[in-house]
Amino acid sequence: MPTASPLMSRMMAIENDWIDYNGHLNMAYYNVLFDRGSDQAFEVLGLGPAYAKERRHTIYTAEIHVCYVRELHLGDRVRVTFQLLDHDDKRLRAWQEVRHLDGWLAATSESLSLHVDMGGPKVASFPADVMARLAAMRDAHSSLPMPERAGRSIAIRRKD
Repeated sequence: MPTASPLMSRMMAIENDWIDYNGHLNMAYYNVLFDRGSDQAFEVLGLGPAYAKERRHTIYTAEIHVCYVRELHLGDRVRVTFQLLDHDDKRLRAWQEVRHLDGWLAATSESLSLHVDMGGPKVASFPADVMARLAAMRDAHSSLPMPERAGRSIAIRRKD
């Protein structure tokens, strides 16, 4: 099970078709990177494609908040971290970061995901074996600092 550090994805390269007319990574493809990174984390938790196929349960994203910190360009190579912030019997809250291989932060994502019975589809409780893996990851990640941007909301703040 994971140690007291976020899970780290395999290296990913920015693809040509992801570059927009401004010459940098289009905002939609940051979500592709986050999705691929969480897919790898879900494999560790036993929630990957085999789980969906065999148990007919899966993970749906309910909410996501992305902050774009620094532009990525064609040829950049990145990794995505995954930190489990919290979970209950049907949901998990995760923090992810896209980091350039040189170490700088490109984007952050906080998400709330639901465990879904595909027969409904309807939200369902995690089975005991998955709950045990979630608890172990949450325990390991609990010693990590809460990310500064976690829990933010979007607003236009006005001076009175």
